[in-house]
Amino acid sequence: MTIAPKNKPNSIIATITSLFRSLVQNEIVAFILKRIGQAAITIFLASMLCFAIVQLAPGSYLDTLAQDPTLTPETIATLKQNFGLDRPAYEQYWRWLTRIVTQGDFGRSFKYQQDVAILLRDRVPATLLLSFISLILTWAIAIPLGILSAVKQNTIIDRTLQIVGYTGQGFPSFITALIFLIVAQRLSPLFPVGDMTSVFTRIYPGLGASSMWHGTPFTGDRLSITSFAGLQRLMRGQMLDVLRQDYVRTARAKGLPENRVIYVHALRNAINPLITLLGFEFASLLSGAFIAEFFFNWPGLGRLILEAVRAQDLYLVMASLMMGAVMLIIGNLLADLLLKFIDPRIQLNADH
Repeated sequence: MTIAPKNKPNSIIATITSLFRSLVQNEIVAFILKRIGQAAITIFLASMLCFAIVQLAPGSYLDTLAQDPTLTPETIATLKQNFGLDRPAYEQYWRWLTRIVTQGDFGRSFKYQQDVAILLRDRVPATLLLSFISLILTWAIAIPLGILSAVKQNTIIDRTLQIVGYTGQGFPSFITALIFLIVAQRLSPLFPVGDMTSVFTRIYPGLGASSMWHGTPFTGDRLSITSFAGLQRLMRGQMLDVLRQDYVRTARAKGLPENRVIYVHALRNAINPLITLLGFEFASLLSGAFIAEFFFNWPGLGRLILEAVRAQDLYLVMASLMMGAVMLIIGNLLADLLLKFIDPRIQLNADH
């Protein structure tokens, strides 16, 4: 007869406890848990501030409807009650926050008469698609040119890139959008303008790359001259500072190949400030496309938020603001973890 061990449940509990303790003691896991707790408080305070600012704005969505002579005052009063705008501001906020926490309900758009979550779900992929591509292209071009400018300091190449950088930083983004729009129209139908698909896609559904092809002019605009120039000049300055350090001179004195000195020893330290900047750029992936989406009629989140602000669509505006805050927090967290990965000497839980 086989007797089951009596201490088996206790051993399972002990194993789980030991695993949990090891996770908590892990520097990265502890740092992430700490940042999540801080993020919850930050988002709560940011939501109160944003809601108060939206409420302080003169007028409301119903003020525009009230100008329609076909709507009676009784109809406006009914809509005000249905939208919950007849309640005090603090009650509106608490009701909105409670429904998000308990039901995941971000409210209903006044203008579109749809759930805010559905509207955002339909628009976010279109904006993220091209924002990620433009971010990758910007960094993939600006960083090598910044390194080249630093290595070729005071040469014709360096002076040319500096001129491009100074000019680009003073170039307005809406002018960039207009230039790309004109160029795209001149090259049409090679680079179609407007929407995400073309007539050819409707006739031949197999052309799955139509969205990307339509987004080429938009991507060019999001490949902002200002962003590109600033990133290039920042990379140049960081590389010049690092290349003057003693450890770089020591590496060269040891006879290491120049490419190894630049791309292994110098770049690993020069890239740190740019990774921090990447965290802030991550937050603008969803909100930095207003101008380009307007000019190119791209059905993304930027146009939706702009229309919501103009119409004073309360819950849609609040959801977009909170999404921007969450993206900023996530971007900073990813930047800190990436810094730790690149430079293991960094202490994530250091108080100083």
